[in-house]
Amino acid sequence: QLQLAESGGGLVQPGGSLRLSCAASESISDYYAIAWFRQAPGKEREGVACSDSTDDLTYYVDSVKGRFTISRDNSKNTVYLQMNNLRPEDAAVYYCAAGYIWSTPPKQSEYTFWGQGTQVAVSS
Repeated sequence: QLQLAESGGGLVQPGGSLRLSCAASESISDYYAIAWFRQAPGKEREGVACSDSTDDLTYYVDSVKGRFTISRDNSKNTVYLQMNNLRPEDAAVYYCAAGYIWSTPPKQSEYTFWGQGTQVAVSS
């Protein structure tokens, strides 16, 4: 069973950058759509970005367009979320997820495998 592990979260000042990593236990190329979700306290989990199994198609929620970039390094079985110009409203627990269906916006129900999450805090 595919296992995912996120890392790279932390505390950053507004305007700063973080790169989240999601290490997979096996190859994710060509088989899995990958998504990043986030959940802030008291809010529903939302899909932030996703890419299809071939990494040809990507999606970003409007609030992060132009600031976040999802990418994969298939040689390392790792997915990244580069987050630039972070805002206080980006603070949340970020989860990576893998699934067999790619749709936009990404739906939690379509993703079978989940990581444990990594905390991102944005504060001065």
